[in-house]
Amino acid sequence: MERAWVDVSISIHSRMVRWPGDPEIVIERLFDVGRGDPHTLSRVSMGAHTGTHVDAPAHFLEKGPGIDQMPLDVMVSTARILAIRHSEEITADELEGHGIRPGETILFKTANSTRCWKHNSFVADFVSLSAGAARLLVSSRARLVGIDYLSVGGFKKHGAEVHRILLEAGIWIVEGLDLSEVEPGTYEFLCLPLKILGCDGAPARVLVRPCDGPA
Repeated sequence: MERAWVDVSISIHSRMVRWPGDPEIVIERLFDVGRGDPHTLSRVSMGAHTGTHVDAPAHFLEKGPGIDQMPLDVMVSTARILAIRHSEEITADELEGHGIRPGETILFKTANSTRCWKHNSFVADFVSLSAGAARLLVSSRARLVGIDYLSVGGFKKHGAEVHRILLEAGIWIVEGLDLSEVEPGTYEFLCLPLKILGCDGAPARVLVRPCDGPA
């Protein structure tokens, strides 16, 4: 049976959840063939970190690379999806049991995937990375980290710290994944953020497809 790609991105729409303080998402139909216009054209206004998106180092580092400098081998690679048991945060102790290897792309499937995306209002107590877990990922030399809500760092604690720990080490970050329809394991990984010159981040379409063989 052919291995099918699974879209783990969030659909963008005007009423969707956004990080508190981020720009409102506005999708406006300017022209519409249904109204007799010669073509249909929409205007989209939103922040660069809307829905499923990639954080570039420039998001937190003054001289960090922009999203247009994301290496191609990071965008198209092999990823491991890890199931996280802890209901509040991803801890270093739990990560140690997964044996993170140098150069890996790691996607965290937490309770967020089944709990947080049910709401169009912001869920403040989402599962996020602890600072200790971020440091373990750095010492393990992970290449990219993804999580199934709007930030790798918590809303009220460690948010900026976790981002800086990862980005200063050259670890790229994908946020806003929906991993509810995929099981833990090893996957082909395709992540294509918009190529916006010098930008601190960009929305992305992210697909995964199961690999042959054991995780």
